[in-house]
Amino acid sequence: MKSQNIWKLLVAILMITTTAFGQQRTGGQRGGQQGPPQTPSEKQIEKMVSNLSKEIMLSEEQETEVLALYKNHFEDVEDLTKSGRPDRDKMDELKEEFEAKVKDVLTEDQEKSYEAYLKKNARKGPQRKGVKKYLVL
Repeated sequence: MKSQNIWKLLVAILMITTTAFGQQRTGGQRGGQQGPPQTPSEKQIEKMVSNLSKEIMLSEEQETEVLALYKNHFEDVEDLTKSGRPDRDKMDELKEEFEAKVKDVLTEDQEKSYEAYLKKNARKGPQRKGVKKYLVL
């Protein structure tokens, strides 16, 4: 009887250990994604820009320009990320250039609203110190 209980205990420990190591290797239940997130689809980009437009009151002309900038930006991001983990400095530079181009389309008031929008919609979750968000959502 005691040997059966010991075997049950050993099997339970083995199952728990295997499950814990499996989650650790794949990043646990959060999907285990490494590197930057997947780039959004064209439909997601259009929705993103539509939300931005409503938030900061873009004219139709501005929305068209900003949509083109977003699409180009995410194409550039995809080019940098398709071969693996991209260079952080290149990604930071790309993000800064993109935000500057968007701001060039905006009025002064819209630019302030855009900054607030970026902060409000910044990706939530743990970030390593010094790591900037690469994708502007």
